Amino acid sequence: MPFEADLAHALDRTTDSLDPDLTALLGGAVERGRNRRRRRRAAVVTGIGAGVGACVVIAAAAGLVVPGGLPGTRSAGSDIEPVALAMPRSAITGDQMVQALEMTLPGGRFSQVTGQSNNPSDPSGGYVANGELIVDDGQGAAMVGVSAVRLKLPLGDGDGLSCERTPARAKGDTCKLSELPSSAAVPGGAVVMTEQNAAEHPVRADTAHRWTVTVTLKSTGAQLQLVEWNSTGGGSGADTPKATRTAPPLTEQQVVAALTGPAWAPILGAVG
Repeated sequence: MPFEADLAHALDRTTDSLDPDLTALLGGAVERGRNRRRRRRAAVVTGIGAGVGACVVIAAAAGLVVPGGLPGTRSAGSDIEPVALAMPRSAITGDQMVQALEMTLPGGRFSQVTGQSNNPSDPSGGYVANGELIVDDGQGAAMVGVSAVRLKLPLGDGDGLSCERTPARAKGDTCKLSELPSSAAVPGGAVVMTEQNAAEHPVRADTAHRWTVTVTLKSTGAQLQLVEWNSTGGGSGADTPKATRTAPPLTEQQVVAALTGPAWAPILGAVG
């Protein structure tokens, strides 16, 4: 398989502001570049084609993690082995991602809606499906993005699986891991990783924050990641739009319940 195809397969994951507006998207990519994990992803992004690159930029804008470059390779300046992606079991359309995301945010008004499909049958396409939008639930507009991908088994300590592999966090930033037991909705159980990060430090009263919840099924490697901002988009430090609300639209518990619930069950099944 050509090097470019490997790059295309390894990337395509939504990941730190969420808007198809080019300036905001690039700002999100810069924000991700502030830590080692996101620098590693950005380094791989630079080598992909325009079509796949657009998907990755959307991912960067949403603050979603691109889980891995090429299997067995490392980017310059990183001592972390990339996470290998596996081919999704079937295709997921961008419309499916958006519809499931809207079902996760009932009662809200949506704008700037964007979806990105995966394409497991096309070696030049990506293996990640994305969705993003701005939701206004009456508490202030907020940017929300989601991605679906499949990690190769057995699972390692990659993105969404270990807080030890995330960069050093500034004061107030958090990361924690938990597990869901095996059930009808989550056969084999799942790893849940939750993070909270401020857009700038020191944090001020109007500083925007990003909340990330990543759910990874142990049995299949299917992984969903949902990112919420308490602003209308990500960016880089002081360039990030100021906070429009105190809390994200959904709590951590609500996100986990949604990602393991009926709305996302078809997506998890198609990915893994």
